[in-house]
Order: sequence, then structure tokens, then C-alpha cells
Amino acid sequence: MKIGFIGLGIMGKPMSKNLLTAGYRLVVFDVNAAPMKELSALGAETAASPKEVAAKCDVVVTMLPNSPHVKAVVSGPRGVIEGAGPGKTVIDMSSIAPLASREIASLLAEKGVEMLDAPVSGGEPKAIDGTLSVMVGGKKDVFERCYPLMKAMAASVVRVGDTGAGNVAKLANQIVVALNIAAMSEALVFAAKAGVRPDLVYQAIRGGLAGSTVLDAKAPLVMDRKFSPGFRINLHIKDLGNVLETSREIGVPLPMTAAVMEMMQAIKVDGLGDADHCSLVRHYERMAHIEVNR
Repeated sequence: MKIGFIGLGIMGKPMSKNLLTAGYRLVVFDVNAAPMKELSALGAETAASPKEVAAKCDVVVTMLPNSPHVKAVVSGPRGVIEGAGPGKTVIDMSSIAPLASREIASLLAEKGVEMLDAPVSGGEPKAIDGTLSVMVGGKKDVFERCYPLMKAMAASVVRVGDTGAGNVAKLANQIVVALNIAAMSEALVFAAKAGVRPDLVYQAIRGGLAGSTVLDAKAPLVMDRKFSPGFRINLHIKDLGNVLETSREIGVPLPMTAAVMEMMQAIKVDGLGDADHCSLVRHYERMAHIEVNR
């Protein structure tokens, strides 16, 4: 089986490397030449367009920033749809709006191409070590056929329903992560302002009900003032934008998500859009006139 991979950014490049490590034959494409050159040195074949990737491969994986980018790569000029045909499969691992996933799947179905929407969670560190969590929407038989391929990049691969369901699950994930980071930020700023060491508060609460993967991943970074991106504020804003757009379409009020979205927008205005999403703590620090550190 030959696999195509389109989108070699902060997530896509390490995911591609894991596929090579697992022994898959890979054809890659990105608008930037540098990551293609790097993957080529590791044994991947390069292509000049998404169309060429689709023509050469049985399965095409896309890992792109947002819905418009996926639509352009699939159905735009020299897009995947021009090179694909019956029997081929597209696995979109981008985090996009569920309705956009369904629209793209419908276009591909007209050419006999199957599609899974399979967004991931875990950020760059888990993309590098191949322990991502993948949430998948699509036909059960297509999922089962592609499961080993996705498992080569992930610790967990779960089918949650039909097309679009993967992105619904991812958006739910992003709600939980955003609100966890906000809660952690409030708690650590509260402790610091009260004169209690945040690192000791973290150690005291992490083993109880307040403990979480988010707390363990982000609290040490905040206290060490390490805000280089594992997952950028700008990307979380994009995801929460898709959350709120979808929530309006289906009639679900999300007041806490909307509040965190506004705080992230404020952080972006401060010039921190490309910092890690744990930089949300700086919004609280500014309001309280305190800095969280060890």
C-alpha cells in the first residue's frame, strides 16, 4: 500500500516520519519545499501537487490548518479529486468543521472515493512519539481497513460515528482542553497572588480530582515560563471558532467556551497568537498583576 501525505507542518511532518518508520511507502506534498526535502532524505517520494499524490497512492492523508485549506487541496485546481478514483481513500486528519467534512466527503463520493475524518489530539510532542489520540468518523469497513495505518501514528484510534463525527469529537475535546487551561490559569494565579508557591499547589492537587492530563502537561510549562508552541493560541482560536459556529447551527449554548474564546483573542491581540495555548495564563496574570513561577 502506498500512502500519500499532504501537509508537512508542525504535526504532519512527524506523523509522516512515523509512517516511514512503520514501513509504509510514502508520497508527500507541501507548499513549502523544506519539509519535503527532509522527508525525501528519509525515503519518501515527493509530488508536485495534491493531484499527483492522489494519482500515485491508495490512501491520501491530509493534515492542514482549517476547512478552506482542506477544500482547496481536495477540490481546488490540481486537487486530490482530480487524481483520485474508485477504490481510493482520503483520511483527513485536520481539525475542521463537521459540516465541511461532510461536504468534502460528498464530493469525493461522487468519484467513488471513500473518506474518513480523523482529527487528532496530543500536539507536537505526541505527534513526534506516535502517541496521538485519533477520533474517526466514517464507514466502519473503511475505518477497519485503515486502522493499522492510523495506529502507526497514534496510541488511540477510536471510531465515534459516521462522517463528521470525528470532528465533532475533536471539537468536544478542544472545549475540554480550553476550559481546563483556563481553570488551571485561574487556580495558579490565585495561588500566586495569595502568596502560596504555585509549584507546591500543583503537587498538592494533581493527585486528586482536580488532576488532569492538561494540568500535568501545561502547569510545569507555565511555571517554567516555557511558551514555545506545542499547540498555538491561533490554532485553538481556529478550533473554538469551529466549535461556536457548529454550536449555533445545532442550537447549543456554550457560554464558558465563548468566554475562553474571548480571552484567547485578547492574548492574540497582545501578539502571542503563535505562543502555546497555555499562554492563556498571561491574560489572568495581567489582570491580577502577578506572575506564576516556581
